[in-house]
Amino acid sequence: MARAAERTGLEPVIGLEVHVQLDTETKVFCGCSTDGDADEEPNTRTCPVCLGLPGALPVLNEAAVAAAVKVGKALNAEIPAETQFHRKNYYYPDLPKNFQITQYDAPLCSDGVLEFSHEGDRRSVRIRRAHLEEDPGSIQHVRDGPADLEARTTSVDRADYTLVDYNRAGTPLMEIVTEPDFREPAAVRGFLEKLEEVLAYLGVFDAGSDGSLRVDANLSMVESEHVADDGTIPEEVLADANRTEVKNISSHRGAETALSYEASRQRDQIEAGREVEQETRHYNETHGNTVSMRAKEEEKDYRYFPEADLPPLRVADWKEKIDIPELPDARRERFRTEYGLGAEAASKLTSRKAVADFYEQVAAEFDPDLAATWVADNLLGELNYRDREIESVTDRLDEFARLIELVATDEVTTKNAEETVLRTMLDEGVDPDTVVEREGLGKAAGEEVATAVTDAVENNPDAVADYHDGEDGALNFLVGQVMQATGGSADPGTVNELLRAELDS
Repeated sequence: MARAAERTGLEPVIGLEVHVQLDTETKVFCGCSTDGDADEEPNTRTCPVCLGLPGALPVLNEAAVAAAVKVGKALNAEIPAETQFHRKNYYYPDLPKNFQITQYDAPLCSDGVLEFSHEGDRRSVRIRRAHLEEDPGSIQHVRDGPADLEARTTSVDRADYTLVDYNRAGTPLMEIVTEPDFREPAAVRGFLEKLEEVLAYLGVFDAGSDGSLRVDANLSMVESEHVADDGTIPEEVLADANRTEVKNISSHRGAETALSYEASRQRDQIEAGREVEQETRHYNETHGNTVSMRAKEEEKDYRYFPEADLPPLRVADWKEKIDIPELPDARRERFRTEYGLGAEAASKLTSRKAVADFYEQVAAEFDPDLAATWVADNLLGELNYRDREIESVTDRLDEFARLIELVATDEVTTKNAEETVLRTMLDEGVDPDTVVEREGLGKAAGEEVATAVTDAVENNPDAVADYHDGEDGALNFLVGQVMQATGGSADPGTVNELLRAELDS
């Protein structure tokens, strides 16, 4: 594919800082719960530690460290024998202590890699580091107006004031920092989708949690001539390029949109003879643009120093003791070899761990291809139409297996099973046998079908004549007459065979 740089002489260079909330029961340095309802009162899931009150001391959550080690192993990263926490000093309303406990020059993970597919190509992105830290609170920008607070929530540049909620403060966060290996915003979206898939397989991440994955992206523009065929760029070129940091990106699509806008904005600046200002910018999801927030901080501005209230963390033995599950790529390949599935079916069935688990349970009872058709095509298709996830039916595996059994044993036609039984099961929560009995969908007996075939031939002489004249639609019409007479309970293939035998005799 031709690069955009060939049209303009400029090419974007993108690196990411992905903030992932780790799915633990309590916060990273205190015993406050991480499980809050969507309508919970603000500033109620807090304690002196996560509020940063004087004299409160942090205690490290072991589950958060274990989750971080799992991520490091999945990224094939180096995990040192000993690591350390630091204080990152800055003032912002959502940071109650005026510093964040994080990691500086001794991250828990470093020098990893994540592979993903983009436009049919296999891509590799280097992971510079992945470290453990605490999440700040959340802020809500509000404008004066109607009583409904949600209706008054707006962007930072339009707000009259800001509200702060510390319920999220102290949630364990893993910051995954990539090298500047991206050359197009669309590839960023593919990377984030793959990363989220891996995190979900590890069981350390809940994609449904508000703010569970947030992205800060650094982008600069360089002359295309400095970009090698393999995408590498000399270090001195990267050092000379002014970059902006785009913050507050909360979705895969948002990352692509924000970076596409920012690349276009910087390109316009450069082509107009103006210098790109090195700054931090806010992504406005409503308008799909970025707006200036402040001058970009440098490392020295944060005044890092070791966290005196936490001793060094020794994880030398953790890498060997902590196991990780089969990851998406390995499971995808196993589905192709063990179950004989095609690439498309294997990819669809392993896109989410819950789907893959469900499929394997079905495939243990039925032919793998039949199981794949029913799970990947029929069930997922109907769930997607209803905007539901596989988790909504995992406790109904026996009912779903019974539906496939009814089809496999010729008790119900495939058409009725797909179009009536499955849809009614999902919409009404009833079992397949109840639907079949209530709707009279049991397959018609052989004598009933044979009688319906004879009647269709005798009662439709014009269609019979058209069939003998070679008109393709005549047979389909007669099949329809038989299906109507049997209430859709006859097998269409059997009806087709009986009609041909009757007509050709």
